[in-house]
Amino acid sequence: MLTLTCPIETPLHRVAPGPKLLGLGLASLWLFQLQTPWAVGAVCFCVALAYRTFGRRFARFGAAMLRPLWPFLLILGLWHGWTGEIAAGLVVAGKMLAAVALANLVTMTSRLDEMIALVERLAAPLARLGLRPRVLAVAMGLVIRFTPVLIDKAALLGQAWRARSARRVNWRILLPISLIALDDADRVAEAIRARGGL
Repeated sequence: MLTLTCPIETPLHRVAPGPKLLGLGLASLWLFQLQTPWAVGAVCFCVALAYRTFGRRFARFGAAMLRPLWPFLLILGLWHGWTGEIAAGLVVAGKMLAAVALANLVTMTSRLDEMIALVERLAAPLARLGLRPRVLAVAMGLVIRFTPVLIDKAALLGQAWRARSARRVNWRILLPISLIALDDADRVAEAIRARGGL
């Protein structure tokens, strides 16, 4: 399975995930208060500049992480173009792009084991309600690791479809993707059980 952590070292890698997540939360709250395309565009420019500050390879890695976002941006653009609310569409799309880019910046510069340990500490009070913080933290880690894997496997299925059919990829691809996800989940569950469980 893959990890979202960028192998290119930056000064942000040396910052604990707690302050970065707190900063992400505050930045997101501030971002969603903005209402003009110029303000949101300035934020997007600053986020892009932050990526570029850590080097061209880091910026390319970050841009690749944003690739799954383009269908949502396209839908937003088409919808707001059709309704004639171009400015509102730019604001919504810009906020989404900036928020996801900031979240990716946190995950790209944080090790997964540190993120899991942080979630486990934050969820410790839930133990009084009968919930196990370790299970929650590991589940979050598995979601983070499985997401790029499933995206890659869906892309491979799409390529296989296009190689065998002249028709465009459609909803029928959902069943094999779901079966792949269930099969991967079953293998991970077996591996966890083989290591003594959680």
